Amino acid sequence: MITLKNVVKKYNDNTVLNIDQLTFSQGEITGIVGNNGAGKTTLFSAILDLIQLSVGQIENNQISVSQSEDWKKFTSSYLDEKFLIDYLTPDEYFNLVGSLKGYSSKEVQEFIKGFSDFFNGELENKRKYIRSLSKGNQQKIGVIAALIGNPQIILLDEPFSNLDPTSQYRLRQIIKDFQQKNNCTFLISSHDLNHVAEACSRIVILEKGKVVDDVKTSEETMMRLENYFAI
Repeated sequence: MITLKNVVKKYNDNTVLNIDQLTFSQGEITGIVGNNGAGKTTLFSAILDLIQLSVGQIENNQISVSQSEDWKKFTSSYLDEKFLIDYLTPDEYFNLVGSLKGYSSKEVQEFIKGFSDFFNGELENKRKYIRSLSKGNQQKIGVIAALIGNPQIILLDEPFSNLDPTSQYRLRQIIKDFQQKNNCTFLISSHDLNHVAEACSRIVILEKGKVVDDVKTSEETMMRLENYFAI
């Protein structure tokens, strides 16, 4: 579904991404983990064509992301609060995202109702602007908005951050249920090893922009991650 070939991103003499070959397949939930500066956000930005590569090519469903925008029709993402429009209310924002994907306001609201437990009564039908909400509620808005339109590929950067423990567990289940229902592909970067190990079928470890491990999730995965990051 997504293929990286000879991908390099440099800032002056500093190489922040250096991947010879990496493929993310249809229907996978892949966790991207690594310490600060590992290249996780840079990787997502490159896949979304938000930055220009120094060298290499990225294809999304056989479409070069730098040469065509056709991949945007089936790809969605939430990286941080800059993706939000903070002078809108949550409902206005959801409706805007839905309208861009051809959904009516009624269809969007029906979709959003399915996440009422996750919103915990704090977002639906509220007249507060997004900018006045907590970081956790802003995170919820961004993540759920990324699911509108049933995209085939969803990229989420640190989706568990700023969420309380109950919301973290609910989000983990939302991701798994959504993937099973739609057979879509998730790429999830996170510092939270427990949630990644539980939610993802595959885990890729980055270090200084390079892939240092790529494993299918199993009962031994958490121990393997702990051993790696304990070094």
